[in-house]
Amino acid sequence: MHKKILAGLAVGFIAAVGIAVPAQAAPFVSSTANADVSVIHGIPAPGLNVDVYVVAAGTPGPLGAPAIGPFAPNTVAENISLDASANYDLYIFASGTSTATLGNALASRTNVDLEANTSYTVIAHLNTSGAPVLTAFVNDVSNIPAGEGRLTVRHTANVGAVDILANGSAAFTNVTNPNEGKIQLPVGTIQAQVSLTGTTNPDIGPAAVNIKEGVNTIVYAVGGELDANPAVATPLGLLVQEITGLHSSPGGVNSGQAGLAADANPALLGLGAAGMLALLSAAAFTVFRVRAVRTDR
Repeated sequence: MHKKILAGLAVGFIAAVGIAVPAQAAPFVSSTANADVSVIHGIPAPGLNVDVYVVAAGTPGPLGAPAIGPFAPNTVAENISLDASANYDLYIFASGTSTATLGNALASRTNVDLEANTSYTVIAHLNTSGAPVLTAFVNDVSNIPAGEGRLTVRHTANVGAVDILANGSAAFTNVTNPNEGKIQLPVGTIQAQVSLTGTTNPDIGPAAVNIKEGVNTIVYAVGGELDANPAVATPLGLLVQEITGLHSSPGGVNSGQAGLAADANPALLGLGAAGMLALLSAAAFTVFRVRAVRTDR
């Protein structure tokens, strides 16, 4: 099993949309007894580095050394495999904060039950009240028919419901935080637009989007107002995770660009804008792709 990483080019903004820039990658190992878990720091607070703790369910504070930290906003940690026979507690603390009192965590998710041979992404983001939360998504790594790609859009921003249009037609409608929509599309270029539900003015786009064969392009909307300082709104940002190698012929699980785990020195993997995010017309992007290696169940 292996992971293929391809680096492209740089960074950009359009209107009020922010883009995160990728860093590096490291090897990934999984098995049918394990679950693949990724962690994304999507809390849009400048300078808010966090420490991520992944411990056995019911572990009291203090929690010892963090699994990931310091973890900067708009980044993703390296993929790791977790034993699916155990349950876990996940905590995110501002970096350097004591974990003696677990209630001091910025966000937490306790007694997480993982399914073996399954790919997850856990993202720290804002809910519609502006409070930091942790949401877990199951990544679709099923086969994609030849000549098609998969587009997944996850709403994790502190804004209302959104509609996503492809070539003028609704691909997803009324997507609310923290939910997702996904669709398979023929390989090629489409015009994409994101608007608040019930409006026609685009909040993102329209712009050209490249649908790639055998790739699940997962787009996260992040940003909005923090409840701690509602007078300050951060720009709507797009973070992108690509899962490649999902062509119909091979088999494979788990991918993504992130991880949590008891890895003492997990490599940080940034989030880039993939071809799908030509959404930011004049911008250049860094693209990190992770190849899925499927294991038959």
